[in-house]
Amino acid sequence: MTFLIRTIDFTASGREIVRDREVEQSSLTIGRASESDIHLPDLAVEQQHATLTSNDDGTILAEAVGTLGFTHDGKTTTSTSFDPAKGAELGFGGYRLAFSRDPDAPASITISKTAEHGEDVDDVKGFALGSALPSKRVMAWIGLGVILFAFLIVPIYTHLNRDPAEPDYDRTGHTMMDASWSTGALSLAHHGLEDNCEACHVKPFESVRDETCLTCHEAIGDHAEIDRQLTGRGPMSAGDEFQWKVAGMFGKEGPGSCTTCHTEHEGAGRMEPTAQQFCSECHDGMDERLTDTKLENAADFGDAHPQFKAIYHPQLGSEETARISLADKPQEQHGLKFPHDMHMDKSGGVARMARNIGAKQGYGNSLVCADCHTPTSDKEGFLPVNMEEDCESCHSLVYDRVGTTFRSLRHGDVDQMRADLRAMDRAPRRSAAPVGRKRPGEYARGGLYYQNFGRPARSYIAINRALASDGVCGECHIPTTNNGKADVVPVHLRDNYLLNGWFDHKEHEQEKCSTCHKAETSKTSEDLLLPGIAICRDCHLGQDAKEAEVPSSCAMCHSYHPKGATLPGEEKSPTKDTVALMSRKPE
Repeated sequence: MTFLIRTIDFTASGREIVRDREVEQSSLTIGRASESDIHLPDLAVEQQHATLTSNDDGTILAEAVGTLGFTHDGKTTTSTSFDPAKGAELGFGGYRLAFSRDPDAPASITISKTAEHGEDVDDVKGFALGSALPSKRVMAWIGLGVILFAFLIVPIYTHLNRDPAEPDYDRTGHTMMDASWSTGALSLAHHGLEDNCEACHVKPFESVRDETCLTCHEAIGDHAEIDRQLTGRGPMSAGDEFQWKVAGMFGKEGPGSCTTCHTEHEGAGRMEPTAQQFCSECHDGMDERLTDTKLENAADFGDAHPQFKAIYHPQLGSEETARISLADKPQEQHGLKFPHDMHMDKSGGVARMARNIGAKQGYGNSLVCADCHTPTSDKEGFLPVNMEEDCESCHSLVYDRVGTTFRSLRHGDVDQMRADLRAMDRAPRRSAAPVGRKRPGEYARGGLYYQNFGRPARSYIAINRALASDGVCGECHIPTTNNGKADVVPVHLRDNYLLNGWFDHKEHEQEKCSTCHKAETSKTSEDLLLPGIAICRDCHLGQDAKEAEVPSSCAMCHSYHPKGATLPGEEKSPTKDTVALMSRKPE
C-alpha cells in the first residue's frame, strides 16, 4: 500500500511549510526515534510508540507498541481500526495525524502540531535549553567575542608588548594563544621552534623575511642575484603578477626569496623538495633571456636535460682543469698508468696473484672493484685510493732488509726515495742481496719484477732503475726529468668530476658497479669511466614521467645553494648563475 505523508510546520513568522513524501510499504512505525517512518520529536511520544498496518479490505490498523496509548478521534485507546476514506485523526502527544483518501489515490497522512503544544508552551520550554540560556543570537555574539578576545586580541597585545630585541630561539611563550594560528606542524629541521613562532614571524601579519632566515643560515650561498634571477625567469603572467602584488601587501618578498621555495607547516618529516617547475621556469630557454650564461637549458631530466659535463685534467702534469661533455669521450691526463682491464681480468697474472695472496689480504679468485675502492662511512661516496692500503699488497716497495726488518720506500716523496737509496752506499756491505718481492711467477726471485732497484752497491743506478718505465715507480707512474734528475710526472687525481650534481652510491647498492662504470673493458687509465645521461635514464626520468621507475625532480641531484665553487677560468663569485648548482647532497 502507498502512503502519502504530509508534514506541516510553521516558521517563526507564522509562515506554513508543507513537505510531502510517498512511502510504499504495508506498515509504518510511529515514534520519537529518528529511524521511525513517522518521526514525532515530542517527549510525550515513546521511541517506538505505535504501528500502522494496512488491511486487505483497505482499512488501517493502529496499535500501540509500548504502554502508552494514543487518541482516536479524541478517545484514548491502544488499538483501533478505521477506514481512511471516511477520515480519522490519531493523536500522539502534541502531534495530530489526519487520515484521508480520495478515489484512485493513496492514503494521505497529514502531520501537524496542536496549538496548545507549540514550542512556546511552558511544558515544552521545560525540556529546552532556551529556558536556561540567552537567545541563539545573543549566544552567537558572545561566542564570537570570546574567540576574538582569546585568539586575536590577546595574541596581538602580548606580541606588541613583548621584548622587541633579537628573537631568542631557546625561549618559548613570547606570545600567548598564538598556537591557534598555526596552519600545521613544522618540518623536522625546524621542530625545535614549534613553541616559538616569533623566531621566524618577527613582525605581526608579515611574511617571514630573508634576513630572519639568514640569522641561522648565514653561511648559505646565494643562487644568483635577484635581478638576474628575475631576468632568467622571464615575465610573469597577469595572474602571477596579481598574486605577488597581493602577497606583497602582507610583507611577502618577491620571487627569489627563501619562502618562494621553502614552504613550512607542511607536517613533520623532511622538508619537501622543490618542485621541478620551480627550476624549469628559469632554466627552460634561459639562454634566450641570459645571453651571457654558460649554462645549457634544462627543463626535464627525461627529455630536456643536457649531457653531463665532467671537470678533468686535459694536460699531463698540469693542475689546470677544464669541463667537457661526456659525449665527447674525454681522456684525462692525471699522470697514472692503470689499465683496469688487466687488473680485473679473471684469468690473467693479477688474478693468479689475487688467488695466491687471497687468504691473507681478503681477495677472491680475481680482483673486484671493492678490493681497491673503499666506500666512505656514510657509503655515499668513496675514499681516495691509497697506495699503502690498497696497492702495496701486490706492488711492494720493499728495497732492503736489515736482519728481520724490511725497509720500504716512502711513497709519494721522490726526494726521500733518493735519500733512502743513497744511504745504502754508506751502510756496511752485506753479503745478502736486496730483498725483492717474494711472489710466484714473474714476481719470484729472478723474475721480471724482482730486481726493481738493482744492487745497492751503486745507489744512483738503483734510483734510475726505480724511476725507469719498467722500474717499480714506472709501473704506475710516468717517468720524466726534473732539473736533470730522474723524476715522475705529478699526479692530479680528482675526487669529484661532476661539480653541478650529486650522486649517492648508497641509494644504488642494488646495482653492480659495471652497470655504470665499464672498467672491465678499459685498457688505459686515461678513460674517464663516468656514466652518460643515457645510463641514468634507464631508471630516472622527469618528475611527471609515468613510465619511470624513479620519477626524478631537479632537487634529487642538484642543490640550489652554491658553496663558493666556480667553473674553470671564472672568478670566484657565489652570485654567478654559472655556479648555481653544487655537488653537495640537497637538504
